[in-house]
Amino acid sequence: MGKVKTIARRSFLIGSAALAGGVAFGVWRAKTPYANPLLDGLGAGEAALTPYVKIDGNGVTLITPRADKGQGAYHVQAALIAEELDVALEAVAIDPGPPDRAYWNTALAPEAAEFSAPEDGFMREALTGVLGSVMKFAGVQITGGSTTVPDGFVKLRAAGASARETLKLAAAAQLGVAVGDLRTEAGQVIAPDGRRIRYEALAEAVAGMEPVQDVALRDPSAWRYLGKPMQRVDMLAKSTGTQAYGIDFEIEGMVHAAVTLAPAQGGGLVGYDATAALAMRGVLGVYPVSGGVAVVADNTWRAFQAAEAIEAEWSAPEMPQSMADHWAALEAAFVPSQQDSRVRDDGDVEAALEEGVAVSAAYRAPYLAHAPLEPVNATVLVGEGRVDVWTGTQIPRFLQASVAKIAGVEAEAVHVHVLMMGGSFGHRLEDDVVRQAAEVAVKMRGVPVKLTYSRETDMAHDYTRQIAAAKMRGTVKDGRVEAYDLAIAMPSVIVSQMGRQGLSVPGPDSQIVAGAFEQPFAIPHHRVTGYRAAPLAPISSWRSVGASTNGFFYNLGLDELIEAAGADPLEERLRLARDPLAQKVLEAVGEMSGWSGASLGPRRGRGIAMTRSFGVHCAEVVDVTDTDAGLRIDKVYVAAEVGRVLDPVSFENQVQGGVVWALGHAMNCEITYEGGVAEQLNFDSFEGMRISQCPEIVVRGLENGAAVRGVGEPPVPPAAPALAGAIYAATGVRLREMPFSKFVAFAG
Repeated sequence: MGKVKTIARRSFLIGSAALAGGVAFGVWRAKTPYANPLLDGLGAGEAALTPYVKIDGNGVTLITPRADKGQGAYHVQAALIAEELDVALEAVAIDPGPPDRAYWNTALAPEAAEFSAPEDGFMREALTGVLGSVMKFAGVQITGGSTTVPDGFVKLRAAGASARETLKLAAAAQLGVAVGDLRTEAGQVIAPDGRRIRYEALAEAVAGMEPVQDVALRDPSAWRYLGKPMQRVDMLAKSTGTQAYGIDFEIEGMVHAAVTLAPAQGGGLVGYDATAALAMRGVLGVYPVSGGVAVVADNTWRAFQAAEAIEAEWSAPEMPQSMADHWAALEAAFVPSQQDSRVRDDGDVEAALEEGVAVSAAYRAPYLAHAPLEPVNATVLVGEGRVDVWTGTQIPRFLQASVAKIAGVEAEAVHVHVLMMGGSFGHRLEDDVVRQAAEVAVKMRGVPVKLTYSRETDMAHDYTRQIAAAKMRGTVKDGRVEAYDLAIAMPSVIVSQMGRQGLSVPGPDSQIVAGAFEQPFAIPHHRVTGYRAAPLAPISSWRSVGASTNGFFYNLGLDELIEAAGADPLEERLRLARDPLAQKVLEAVGEMSGWSGASLGPRRGRGIAMTRSFGVHCAEVVDVTDTDAGLRIDKVYVAAEVGRVLDPVSFENQVQGGVVWALGHAMNCEITYEGGVAEQLNFDSFEGMRISQCPEIVVRGLENGAAVRGVGEPPVPPAAPALAGAIYAATGVRLREMPFSKFVAFAG
C-alpha cells in the first residue's frame, strides 16, 4: 500500500471548519490529520473507525478525551458522538483514550487570538488560524478554558457520522443492498426488508476499510439527545456512591506513599532524619523527591503518620514573608515600566478625566485555593521499558513527557490512564503529585506506588489563584458614564504555570486583563491596562482564571460610575452595551428578575453584573436581605449566551455550581501567607457556602449566537460583584475587597 493510501486509512479528517487553522494557515501539515492512535495494538475482530469510535465483538466504545472533573465532560462528548452514530448512551462503553496529538484541543486558539486582535475581522480570523496550527503541531491536549463543548461540537459529531456511514458501507456489502437504502438505529444497520446487523458484528468487516469521510451532519431538528434533557451516563454511579475516582484506584501489589514538603511554598530541602519514620509499623522506605521526602508504607494512613515523623531542615522561600509585602508588591507594579498590555484604549481617557464628575476607587482580590474534595493522587508503575500512570489529569501529554524524563524512557512508553476526578477547578492542570510518585516508583521498579496528598498537604502546596489589585478612575457627564480607566496588577499566571513545565512564554499575559478588556460596553473614553507584578506566591489557573478577579474589579468600577451618574445599574449597562448578544442577555436577566431598581425595600437590595469571559456573555442579579442574624442571599438569576444548550439539565447544574462556587469564595475564602506558609489548611479555615446559605438559583440559557460555547467558567466572574452590589443596596456598605466576611456578617 502506498504512503498516501496509508495516511488515508489511518487518519480521520474532521473538516476545515473544525480544524482551526487548517485553511487559514495554508500549509499541507496544518491540514493533514494525525494518525488514528487507536489503530495501534488492535486485536483480532477489533476496529477503530475514527480516533473516537472503537468496535469489537462486545460492543461500541466511545473515546472522550476531554477530562471529566465532575462537570459531565464524558457525558456530553459521548452524546455528541452517539447523536450521529445512532447508539444508545446506556449501551456503550466510555473511555478517555490515550494521550495523543490527535486529540489536540481545537478551541483554545480563538480566545488567545482575541487578546491580540480584539476586533472581529480578517486579522483575528488569520491569527486564530495561525495559533490553531501551532497548537495542532504541538499536540496541545488540554481540558480547560470551558472548551470541551466548542472543541467537540463539530468534530465529535463528524466522528460519529463517519463511523456510521462506514458501518453502513460494510453492511451493504453483506446484505447486497445499496448504502442509500440502509438506515441505522440503536447500534444496528437496518435493511428495507427488516434485516438487521449489529455494529459489533461488523467489526471485523470494517477493520480493513477506509473511513467514509464525506459525511453530512444531521439538522438539529433530527437530534435525539442534543438539546434535550438527558440523564448523565455517570448519574447512577455517583448517586449510589459507586463511582470510582483516582483516590479509589487499586492494583495488586500496590504500596502507598505520602510526602512531607517544605512548610513554605518554594522552600528547599536542606537535610532530613527519617530514623523515627523508618521505625514505624508498616513503613517500607523513605526517599527524597522533588520538594521534600516521600514515605512508602503498606497503607495510606501509616504513610501519612510516618511522613509527619520525618525531621527535616528547609531553606527559606523566595516569596515575600508577609501578606503586607504581597500587597505592597502589587501596589509597586502600577508603573509604566511594568505595563504588560493595553489592548483597550478608546477615545481620549486623559482628556476626559479633566472634565465631568471624577470618581476613583481601589479594589483587591486574594489568593484562593482550588481545594477539590478529592485530594490529588497518582499511582505509577515503572516496569521494563514501560511506565503506567493512573491519575486524574487535565494535561495527559504534559504528564506523559514529565514521567518519561523521570523514568528515562520515550514518551510513547508512558501509558497514562486518565481517571474520573472529584473536582479540580484548575488544580489538575498541575502534575507535582505524578512526578513525585514517578520518582519513588523508579526506585521501586515493578511495584505500583500510589501517592496521595493529605488535605493539609494539598492546600499548603496548592498553586493558588492569583492575587490581584485594581485602580479605577472615571467621569460621568449628563447622567451617563463618560470615561472609565481601569488598571489591573497581578503576577503572570501563565509564566508561573508554564514555568513548572519548563516552558518559557514570551509576550504579554492575556489573563492579567481577561474579563475586563473585552467587555461589550461602548464607553466613549475607555482604557484597560494590565501591569505585571513580580512573581510572588506560585500561582495557577483557577476556575475562570483572570476573569475571576477582573470581572469583580470591572463591574464594581462600573457600578460606582453608574451611581455617580445617577443612572440605573441595568439601564445604563443596556445603554452602553454595543453587542446585540450582550443586550439580549441583560434584557433576559432583567425580565427574569423583574428588575425595577436596586432597592427592594428596607434592608433589602439587589445587584447586577455582567462579564464576558470565554466568549460567553453572562449576567447575574443577586437579591439579599440584611437580617438580624446577618446577610442572607435570597435568590440569584442568571442568563448566559452560549449559542446552543446541548443538555439543559447539565447546563443548569453547571451554572448553578459556578454561582455557588463564586459566591462562597467571595463571602468567606482567602489564602494568606506568613513566612511563606499558607495559614488556611482545611475547610475549617477555608469555608465555602453552607447549604443553609445557598439561595434559589434561576438559570436561562440563550441561543442567539452563531458560536457554540462552554459554560463551566463564565458564571463565576459576575457573581461576586453582583453580590457586592446587592449588599450595598441593602446596607449602604460599599465592598471593594474579597472576602466580604472581613467587612460584613452573613447569616448561617
